[in-house]
Amino acid sequence: MPNNVTVTETENVADLFGSKVFNAGVMRKRLPKHIYASLLKTMKEDLPLEENVAEVVANAMKDWALELGATHFTHWFHPMTGVTAEKHDAFISPTEDGKIIMEFSGKELIKGEPDASSFPSGGLRATFEARGYTAWDPTSYAFLKGTTLYIPTVFCSYSGEVLDKKTPLLRSMEALDTHATRILKLFGKDVKKVTTTIGAEQEYFLIERDMFKKRKDLILTGRTLFGAKSPKGQEMETHYFGKIRGRVANYMAELDRELWSLGIASKTRHNEVAPAQHELAPIFTNTNVATDNNQLIMEFMQRVAYRHDLACLLHEKPFEGVNGSGKHNNFSMSTNTGENLLEPGPKPAENKQFLLFLCATIEAVYKYSEMLRINIANAGNDHRLGANEAPPAIVSIFLGEQLTAALKSIETGKPVKEAKDLVMELGVTTLPKFIIDATDRNRTSPFAFTGNKFEFRMLGSNQSIAGPNITLNTIVADVLADYADVLEKADDFDTALNALLQKSVKENKNIVFNGNNYSEEWVEEAARRGLPNLKNTPEALAEFTSEKNIKLFARHNIFTPAEMNSRYEIHLEEYSKTINIEALTMLNLAKREISPAVFTYTKEVLDTLVAKKAIGAAIDDSAEATLAERLSKLSGELIKAIDFLDETLAGVENAKNPQAEADYFCAKVLPAMEALRTVADSLEEIVAEKYWPFPTYEDILFYV
Repeated sequence: MPNNVTVTETENVADLFGSKVFNAGVMRKRLPKHIYASLLKTMKEDLPLEENVAEVVANAMKDWALELGATHFTHWFHPMTGVTAEKHDAFISPTEDGKIIMEFSGKELIKGEPDASSFPSGGLRATFEARGYTAWDPTSYAFLKGTTLYIPTVFCSYSGEVLDKKTPLLRSMEALDTHATRILKLFGKDVKKVTTTIGAEQEYFLIERDMFKKRKDLILTGRTLFGAKSPKGQEMETHYFGKIRGRVANYMAELDRELWSLGIASKTRHNEVAPAQHELAPIFTNTNVATDNNQLIMEFMQRVAYRHDLACLLHEKPFEGVNGSGKHNNFSMSTNTGENLLEPGPKPAENKQFLLFLCATIEAVYKYSEMLRINIANAGNDHRLGANEAPPAIVSIFLGEQLTAALKSIETGKPVKEAKDLVMELGVTTLPKFIIDATDRNRTSPFAFTGNKFEFRMLGSNQSIAGPNITLNTIVADVLADYADVLEKADDFDTALNALLQKSVKENKNIVFNGNNYSEEWVEEAARRGLPNLKNTPEALAEFTSEKNIKLFARHNIFTPAEMNSRYEIHLEEYSKTINIEALTMLNLAKREISPAVFTYTKEVLDTLVAKKAIGAAIDDSAEATLAERLSKLSGELIKAIDFLDETLAGVENAKNPQAEADYFCAKVLPAMEALRTVADSLEEIVAEKYWPFPTYEDILFYV
C-alpha cells in the first residue's frame, strides 16, 4: 500500500479474524467427530495423540490449505537463535503419467528432518552430527502465510537433546499444571488443567526506509553505533499517546489486519515515549501460543513496514539519548473452567486460594531472581536496564498498598482493614464518576502486580518470550510442589495453610518493594536486603549453571544438566558475537566513512583559512583558525580511538573460555567502542551537514 493512501475500506473483522488459521472451528467442520474429539482432548487436556488421528488431520489440513492457495508446507520451529526457522516442501507428488498429485501424509505432519548441524547447540552436537527432527505440536494451530502451510513444531537432535525453545516451554507448562492442580484439589476444585497465560506488549520504532538504508550500523546491528543527540528528543513529552502520524496509522491498520487473519488478537496500538516509537498489545492467550504469536508479530511488523517505505526497528536501544524498547510480559494462571488464579476478588485478604498462588509467585521470584535476570540478559538489553527508562537490573516485586497490607495481616495475625471502593469525582458535573483501582501502578518495578496478573517488565524488545516464561513457569511450579507436599500431609488443611502462608510471607518479604526502583536509595536498600544486582549480561550468565539452577530445571524435567550447560554457552557466544559485530561495524564506519568526511571538511576550512591569510592582515580569520584547530584535535583523537578499538578487539584472542571472552568484551571492548563514539559524535556536531556521511538523529526520528 503506498504510504500516501489513507485506509478507508471497512472490513468485517469477525470474518477476517483467524481466516488463515486451521483452528478449532475449521477442524470441527472438516474432521470426523471422533477425530476432532480426540484431537481436542490432546490440545485441552494434554493427552497423548492417538495413532489414527494424524493421517486424517493431515488430509483435512492439506485440503483446507490448497483451497486458500497453498503450494507448500513447512515445519515451523524455535531454535536457539531467538528467531524462528522453516524449510518449505511442496505438496506435489509425481505420477506415472508425468503429472502430479497434491499429497500430505500423517507422517509428514508429525515428523520433519531439518539439518541440525548449523543451529546453535552449545556443544551438544558436533558439526558432522547433522540429523535433527521437528515434531508436530498439536497444541498450537497451523496457519497459512503466503502460499505456505505453517505447522508449529518442536525441534530436537538425533539423540534426543532439546535444541529449541518450544519443548522446554511446553514442559514447564506441564510442570506448573501438575502442581497447581494438586493445590486446587485441596481447595475442593475439580480442575482438569491449569495453564499460564501471557499478554506480551511489544514496543518498536518506525523510521523511513531511505534513512535506514543509509545507516550501515542499523542494517548490520539493529542500532545506531554513532549519533549525536538531536536538538529535540523526548523531553517535551508530546509523543506518548500523541496523535499517530497518517503513514503510521496506515501501517498499524494493515498490521492489525495481517495479525487478525492469523488469529492474533492485536488489541491496542499507540505512540510510545520516544519520537518514532510505538507499541502493540495483544489479548492474553496460552503461553505457548503467545510465544508463537509474538514471533509472528515481530515478523509482520517488519514485513508490513517494508510495504509502507518504512523500517521497523526491534533492537532494545536503537538510539542513544531516548528511550529504548522493551516487551512487557503479563503473566497469569488460569484453569480449564476459566478461573484466573491471580484474581484477588472483592476481599483479597480473605481469599486464601488467591493468597496461596500470590505467595507462591512471590517466593518463586525471591528464590530464583537471578534466573529471571539471566533470562532477559543480552547485549541489547544491557543498554536499557537501569537507565531510568526500564526497570533496574535488581529484581523486585511491586504489590501496592492493598496486597501489601493483606500480607502484613498474614505475617502479624492482625486483621486488615479492607479497602472500600473509592469514587473518582473530577469536579465537573457533566463528567462521569467511576470506581478507582485499589492500588496505583508502578512503572519502575521489574515485576509488578497489576490487578489480576504480574507484569514482568524487564524483557527486551527483540527477545523471544520463551526463555523468561520457561523460568517463570518452572520456578512457580517448584514452589507450588513444595506447598502441595506440605498441605497434602496435613491433618487440618486450614491450620496448615495459614501456617504455610505466614512462613512464606516472613521469609520472602524482602523482595517486595513499592517505591521508586530508579532511585539510588533503592540500590543501597536492595543491597541491605541481600537482593542480587547483576549489572550486565556476562555477570548474569555466570550464575546460569549454578548448582541451584541446574537442580531446579532437572527436578521438573525441563533441562538436563547437559542442556543447561549448552544454553549457557549459547548465550555467552551470542553476547560475544553481538559485541564483536558491533565493534567491527564501528571500525568500518569510522575508517571508511567518518574519517574521510572529517578530512574533506577540514580541508575546506583550511583552504578558506589559507585564502583569507593570503589576502592580508585586514581579514579576520579567527573563526576558521579556531574551527580548524578543533577539527584537527578531534581528528587526531578519532584516529587514536580507532587504533585503540582495533588493538582492544585483537586482545579477545587471549580469552581462555566463553565466559572469559564475554567478560573481556564487556569490560574492555565496550568502553573502547564508547570512547570512539564520543569522539565521532563530537565531530558530528561541528562538521557541516553536507559532509556527514549518514543521516543524523534529527533526520531519522522526526519525519512526516
